[in-house]
Amino acid sequence: MVTKRNLTVQLDDDVIKQAKVLAARRGTSVSTLVAAELERLVADDDRYEDAYRRAQRALAGAVPRGGRRWRRDHLYDR
Repeated sequence: MVTKRNLTVQLDDDVIKQAKVLAARRGTSVSTLVAAELERLVADDDRYEDAYRRAQRALAGAVPRGGRRWRRDHLYDR
């Protein structure tokens, strides 16, 4: 069982009013809207961090291909 705790946030009155209207239109509560958005934000961040770690591992294991080193005077006719 997941334990839930309360979280207090301070918002502008206009934001609270709009959130209440939005929640009513969706047939839910402001608390449920906020919880869903925070869960999405955390999940997105977790996916980003996982992808970043995978990319770092892939780059660390990459074999140098011996590419050509360019000098400025080789790239431009002067």
